[in-house]
Amino acid sequence: MASDSDEEYDDVEFDNASEEDIDEDILNALEDHLTAAEGTEGEEDTDSETSDGGSDDDDADEDDVRGHNDLERVLTQTLQEVALPGKPPSPATESPIAPDASQPQAEKRPPSPAQLRRTKILSGIKWPRSFTVEAICAIPHPCATHALASSLCMTHLITGSDDGYIRDYDLFAAVNGKVFLTAPQRQHCGVIEGIMKAGQIRCWWENAIPTLNPDGTIAGEPTLYPVYSLAMHSDALWALAGSDQGHVSLFTVRHSPGRLCHVMHAHRGPVSALALQHDEKGFFSAGWDGEAIHWDLNTGHLVRRFSAHGAQLAAIAVRPLNANPVQNQWGPGSEFTVPMRGSRDDQSQSYDPSMHQSNGTGSHFKQEDDAKSEGSYDPLFDEPDADGGGDGPNSAHPNNSSGPNGQNMGRGAIAPKGAPPILDPTTYASFSPDLLMTAHVDGQVILWDRRAQTPGKGVGRLWMSEKTPPWCMSACWSADGSQIYVGRRNGTVEIYDVRQTGRAASGTPKIWKTLRNPLSSGVVSCVVAFPDSRHLACASTDNIRLWNVAEAGEPDAYGKMKSGVQFKIIPGHHGGFVSQMLVDPAARFLVSASSNRGWHGEYTKTVFVHEVKHLF
Repeated sequence: MASDSDEEYDDVEFDNASEEDIDEDILNALEDHLTAAEGTEGEEDTDSETSDGGSDDDDADEDDVRGHNDLERVLTQTLQEVALPGKPPSPATESPIAPDASQPQAEKRPPSPAQLRRTKILSGIKWPRSFTVEAICAIPHPCATHALASSLCMTHLITGSDDGYIRDYDLFAAVNGKVFLTAPQRQHCGVIEGIMKAGQIRCWWENAIPTLNPDGTIAGEPTLYPVYSLAMHSDALWALAGSDQGHVSLFTVRHSPGRLCHVMHAHRGPVSALALQHDEKGFFSAGWDGEAIHWDLNTGHLVRRFSAHGAQLAAIAVRPLNANPVQNQWGPGSEFTVPMRGSRDDQSQSYDPSMHQSNGTGSHFKQEDDAKSEGSYDPLFDEPDADGGGDGPNSAHPNNSSGPNGQNMGRGAIAPKGAPPILDPTTYASFSPDLLMTAHVDGQVILWDRRAQTPGKGVGRLWMSEKTPPWCMSACWSADGSQIYVGRRNGTVEIYDVRQTGRAASGTPKIWKTLRNPLSSGVVSCVVAFPDSRHLACASTDNIRLWNVAEAGEPDAYGKMKSGVQFKIIPGHHGGFVSQMLVDPAARFLVSASSNRGWHGEYTKTVFVHEVKHLF
């Protein structure tokens, strides 16, 4: 019988040769072998007869065994001869049971059309030194606009308003067209001087849930629900709308716009924010009931609840994919750094207060004296820097203190009842890069490790000073996932450095800088990060400001601190809260909407589209 290797080799050769050729070659080889074997057997018989030992029966047995062996050898040799020329034998065939045989790799799926378009849009982008942002289009609305969402290429721009309608605009037709605002529209939008283009609407639909009768018919007119949050698919196939009653509706956008596909119920109050997963197969919702919920879009069911201390949620965001480690795979005890885009002086080391307290010219940062106001300061009613501390209205400086990693930041805010503990180095070192950020109205910012399923594990809040007012209306990640920008009620934006090193001795989130707007600017109602990971748009009551986060408050080449205003004014909104801003991934447009999002405050009834110009 042939061996296993021979059997497997036979299969390979039979696949590579025709049946007629194989049969003919085998027969010819057998005839030649039998002819040669007869002469050989005759000589062997003569030798056996002249030998002393042996018998006729033994000779017959030996002839049978010898015949089988010869036949097996001939068949094997024949199959080797008929093999196709130039085809090398397969290593797996020669040693089919080799212990080091490589396992077949899984088939790699080709990129989807959406991934191809995303790659094409983002390829070849060179980030400039700075930006200039100008309002070029105004879209008047009959009421406050709570939410915005757009496709990846900004072809579709949808707005969600307090009147319960979702409107879809063609942004490129608006900015490239020649339709301008009329005089009544300019007055409505507050654009008194100059000429500004008007928006081009595609369609609109109602954010309503029809009530069905027992027989399946619709009972009366459906009720309209104000839209408090929006999220859209990158190719504008569908959109999500969160209402003031706690449900999230799934609508089609590109095809049959406005068709209601599914409604998800879970929140007990307004849905204040929505965030899509990176694969767009699920999303996260944040509500006034203090809960963040993870949804599965394939089933429409709830996957997980993220519950903290019950305070209203103002923002929710998933850490960008650019934050994934590129050097080593994450794991306990491993070390990696979050990649940073562009050249920065602070990439390789965290901020050290002693480096900025003095320089060669003798200039010093003014430190706050906590002892002056420990007994009298009330963060809810007192103005910031009322004790004379701080660096003035236009200051933007690295904070001279930090949280639980050993630096002196003064006293921290009292932890709310039921809030998770402050992140310590040991806990944060065990976190994976797959983080979810939630910001609460009381000022607390909490990080969740999405891979941790055990209750009470994989969660922690960022350190906050006792002087920080209990109001946070907006927070977001930087484009590279290394920082978190938190807008405060006292006109400041706190920048947390959340880079992970995988070591318990470093990498704890800490306040890296504090950007201070003028005292007259009012509450910071919205913040949005630019895709270059260096610039930040900050919306206050009076204006929208553009900050260069990487250079704000940093000394120049001579060690001197930069003087003067360190931000740019973005014209457009003024005199009201900005509910949401969004910037496209290529940093070509910035869109802003105005409303108080259901809280107290003034607002306008206009959506502005800004053109972003790159300055190299």
